[in-house]
Amino acid sequence: MPQLRKNPITREWVIIATERSRRPSDFSHAEDTSPTAGLEYADNCPFCPGHEDKTPPEVLAFRKNPELANGDGWWVRVIPNKFPALAIEGSLDRSGYGMYDFMNGVGAHEVILETPQHNKNMATVDHSQAAEVWWAIRQRMMDLSRDPRFKYVSVFRNHGKIAGTSLEHPHSQMVALPMVPGDVMLEIQGADAYYSYHDRCIYCDMIRQELHFGQRIVCETDDFVAFEPFAPKFPFETWVLPKKHSRSFIEDGEEQIPGFVTVLQDVLGRIGRCLNNPPFNYVLHTSPFEAEKEHCFHWHLEILPRMTIAAGFEMGTGIYINVTAPEDSAAHLRAANPEPAESTEDEAKAKKTVKVHG
Repeated sequence: MPQLRKNPITREWVIIATERSRRPSDFSHAEDTSPTAGLEYADNCPFCPGHEDKTPPEVLAFRKNPELANGDGWWVRVIPNKFPALAIEGSLDRSGYGMYDFMNGVGAHEVILETPQHNKNMATVDHSQAAEVWWAIRQRMMDLSRDPRFKYVSVFRNHGKIAGTSLEHPHSQMVALPMVPGDVMLEIQGADAYYSYHDRCIYCDMIRQELHFGQRIVCETDDFVAFEPFAPKFPFETWVLPKKHSRSFIEDGEEQIPGFVTVLQDVLGRIGRCLNNPPFNYVLHTSPFEAEKEHCFHWHLEILPRMTIAAGFEMGTGIYINVTAPEDSAAHLRAANPEPAESTEDEAKAKKTVKVHG
């Protein structure tokens, strides 16, 4: 019989409809192919090295010679989006028209070029390169947080055409917003209500319970854990969280990034191997810049494979139908070896700290 499951944080319902089921092994995706997919360098790609004049001027870059701004030699580069969702210039000018509220579309929209290599991704670059990407993200988030117009920065990655990728060169994006988005606000309100009643962080309790039962755990280290949530909207939806309570990715400090990247690469490798490099999105959920209650939120990354399509029922009710139980998805991911990422000998030793439950 199908199950209705409630997300304990947002109190949203999902349907786990295993009768309509597809086994986890049935989700192997027909991989997107293009003439440049396997190339380390693509002549027509504006993000590849040597094409810096085809993008807006960089706002941050990691390169050996900082004096060669907007030139070759970088290994991570952050640029404004050429077609931004929001404009960096101007004031908000909040206003109203009768019962309706509006303001100017002010924000910041930036693109993080994750590697000079066209044919790599977050799962297959070496560990130190992946860590550099997240150090750049953290640095840009800290800078944007100083702008009084902005309340939140959304960091996300689209992988594959179905997930919204228009350029295949590995990149992620961030959008600074003058408001806290609704999905994050729902999580904050749920975490606040739980703390008011229990005097504990709901995410910390969730981590303890998942580690105790183990069925939905994908992998863990001493500092981070990855699991399938109890009420996932999507098959193989996976969350990565720090075990130690921390409300903000910015405030958690640089020292947590290598450990976070170890688990993130492990999970992405397993998903890539199990599902034949499927389209996916991942989204960083972190505390707003001016959060008053430090105890309420717990930052985390949500990885959302796009193996099914939301249809009329989902659009009309907000209730998602998931045809694979998270317990089965987790078991399938645990059984898979992650796609090997390039690494130095020291990084390979660090990755051995990843524990996979039986």
